[in-house]
Amino acid sequence: MITRRHLLLGGGAGLLALSGCGPQQAVDLVLGVEPPTTAVNPAATLDLPAHVLRRLTFGEHPDDRAALLALGKTPESAVEAWVVRQLHPETIDDSVCERLIRRREALAEPLGELYEFKERVLLHELTAATLLRAVYSKRQLHEQLCHFWNDHFNVDMSKGECAWVTVAYDREVIRPHALGRFSDLLRAVVLSPAMLWYLDGRVNRVEGKGAKPNENYARELLELHTLGVDGGYTQQDVMEVARCLSGWTVRDRHQWRKGLVEFHRDAHDDGAKIVLGETLPAGGGERDLDHVLRLVTAHPATARQVARKLCTRFIADDPPAAAVDHVAQAFTVSRGDLALTMRALIDSDAFRAPAGFATKLKRPFHYVASCLRATAAHSDAGDALIDYLGRLGHLPFQFPTPDGQPEHAEAWTGTLLWRWRFAGAFARGALPGTRADTAALVQRCGSPGAVATHLFARQADARENAALAVAGDNALALALASPAFQRC
Repeated sequence: MITRRHLLLGGGAGLLALSGCGPQQAVDLVLGVEPPTTAVNPAATLDLPAHVLRRLTFGEHPDDRAALLALGKTPESAVEAWVVRQLHPETIDDSVCERLIRRREALAEPLGELYEFKERVLLHELTAATLLRAVYSKRQLHEQLCHFWNDHFNVDMSKGECAWVTVAYDREVIRPHALGRFSDLLRAVVLSPAMLWYLDGRVNRVEGKGAKPNENYARELLELHTLGVDGGYTQQDVMEVARCLSGWTVRDRHQWRKGLVEFHRDAHDDGAKIVLGETLPAGGGERDLDHVLRLVTAHPATARQVARKLCTRFIADDPPAAAVDHVAQAFTVSRGDLALTMRALIDSDAFRAPAGFATKLKRPFHYVASCLRATAAHSDAGDALIDYLGRLGHLPFQFPTPDGQPEHAEAWTGTLLWRWRFAGAFARGALPGTRADTAALVQRCGSPGAVATHLFARQADARENAALAVAGDNALALALASPAFQRC
């Protein structure tokens, strides 16, 4: 196990201070020590390939760097080729990962037949598949973006019938559109059974004189999914959008053809509407939804909201305004082409500036996946791993509020003790169904010292080398619990 001394020597107690994450009191109480306050910035010794593999994937596999560098004559040209491939995931053979996913037979069932499974089975299978893809997929940027969009368009499987329809939501809505056009993704989300259940769109009915629509999804559509809280819309716009979306519903588990989305014109407010300053004539029916989507996807505030969230995920918790503007412009010029938008982000000065390398704290799901990837571990993504994700507070598809799992580091600093415990349990082989072959890892990297270089994406400094030297059999656990590994 990791001892108090090892944590102190390895800088684990100073993770908050070293990563600039904020409060130190929790760590003080746990370890009974005063955390170091001298900031250490390893970014200067990382290069661009290391940065790309740490920031745009769920962690660097031992073979990843060599595979990337083989794509070009120079590191820069190799990164260029790697990015092009990752932005076109259909060109990457991912058959090994897909074979692992196919063992989760429930995930391939048609929407209506998913209702034959118990909710807990579907939740477990989808969580396991999400983790397996993060660890074993070669389409790493696509997986990162699927994770991003599942946060942006969050659905909680515990609400209503979401447990049965979220499998199809991830499979048919998020994954096919993650690098497509934002307008196509948004329309698929709005008309998905999962979102109709989660944000009450299915009960947005205007029937009878004086009836008012349910505003829940209209508000989140504007505030979270498109324009943003400062996007310039009004409460009147929320009400008008709710009227436009009225009448769409989904059949429940007690009905024939359960999960079918349909439009009921008699439950739709068919009067004239004014949305974001544009008049929609009466009698629009189901076309009102398309008018709303056209208006919000073309709105400059949507470009800025999407750009800000992408930059927060992939550049910095507080991204430079110039980077957000650059990415927003790419979104606008490309008419919401998400691959071109991501390309602009990756090419931006802010993303490539060495001062920003290894400065983001990995969120817990990313951290767990990166431990497995970094050690080329074998895992069935079973109960032991899923239990740790729960203790770390980062189970996919189980966040209750529509804003999705938090992005900023301060939201996750309370998980540090459980990260250290996970590192210890994982490194000593105490997680049933998951195993890292440390001897094979040393052989793969060439030497024990090279393992540390691989895990940190740079040479270990004198302090780290000293801590690892005295850690003995706990060296892998210590390295995985270190500040250097927990950054990306």
